[in-house]
Amino acid sequence: MLTAQQALDHLLSNAVTVNESEKVNTQAALGRVLAEDVKSLVDVPPLDNTSMDGYAVRCADTVTPGQALRIAQRIPAGSIGTQLEPGTAARIFTGAPVPPGADAVVMQEDCTVGAQPDQVTINVAPTSGQWIRRSGEDLTTGKTCLTAGTFLRPQELGVAASAGLTHLKVKRRVKVAAFFTGDELALPGEPLKPGGIYNSNRDTLLACLKSLGCDATDLGIVPDRLGATREALRKASKDHDLIITSGGVSVGEEDHIKPAVTAEGRLDLWQIAIKPGKPLAFGAVRKSSEPKDGEAWFIGLPGNPVSSFVTFLLFVRPFILKLQGREAKHLQSYLMRADFDWLKADRRNEFLRVKINDQGGLDLYPNQSSGVLTSASWGDGLVDCPPNQPIKSGELVKYIPFDALLK
Repeated sequence: MLTAQQALDHLLSNAVTVNESEKVNTQAALGRVLAEDVKSLVDVPPLDNTSMDGYAVRCADTVTPGQALRIAQRIPAGSIGTQLEPGTAARIFTGAPVPPGADAVVMQEDCTVGAQPDQVTINVAPTSGQWIRRSGEDLTTGKTCLTAGTFLRPQELGVAASAGLTHLKVKRRVKVAAFFTGDELALPGEPLKPGGIYNSNRDTLLACLKSLGCDATDLGIVPDRLGATREALRKASKDHDLIITSGGVSVGEEDHIKPAVTAEGRLDLWQIAIKPGKPLAFGAVRKSSEPKDGEAWFIGLPGNPVSSFVTFLLFVRPFILKLQGREAKHLQSYLMRADFDWLKADRRNEFLRVKINDQGGLDLYPNQSSGVLTSASWGDGLVDCPPNQPIKSGELVKYIPFDALLK
């Protein structure tokens, strides 16, 4: 069996970024991946401006505290002042351009307006450039402000807007088809037959795909039959970049994923030395009988809900990131204190569901079974426990927050 890192390296070495792109309105680009570098159309800010409400002055007039100056002009945001003459000050408001001749702004808390409303006393001696935001301090015309491969969050859309961009060229969404095998499965709202269970993996995995910005197609529940599994693979391969399945990847008589994928394409990887989630399949399915039509990638996840969820986060997510043209970073982990004992170390790399407690340590969910999905809902991350390594309370462990794996 491959280690988790070997398996991930294998998947990423095969992933190829989608080539197609489209232009969309900047406001519609949330959650998309930028297809090309974009440059600012303007200087931001366009003129030197003040970051404070106060008074624009000449430092030469305010060498010592207590200087009284005549208020010669008033400059709200959106207005342009006139030349600041010696011995005068300009009342100025946040965001307003600094008038020519001024080289500092004194915030209003450090000033006193006298009995005469056109006079202000400057109570501190300012330094040159104080509270002035320089033209082009954020962006300059022609400067690259966002780079290809950037996942567009609200803050990136704000940068694009400040740069004057109305449209952005983005990668098309990665198209993923998902289906779920198991005669025991039913959808919520349907009656359960004896021995039946509701299909939680459908909602979990489709939500994960949508959170990554994928175009996800739900192909539903497929019966535990080889012919039905092959037909589902053929259907899924035609218009999708990736096929994800849940269940049927073990080696029982009712597990048909392996022979079905082998018949419809190829299988490169089968088992990984992790817990939960040992059975994980990777390969490709032919789009047609014509080699020129290419293949759709295939990843088969375990049927147990925690195994399915964890293997998606650890392997499918970075694979999709690379298909999208995003950087597929290695798992980000943080050393944190374990406030629990885990003495029954497994020979496989374990990923334990934990939660940060009020003391800054990690609590362990008491039931780590791969069928207990509430452990993932209760927890806020995973502990990456190496093979054959027990954990004693007080030791430092590698903590991987769900937040880092779900964005």
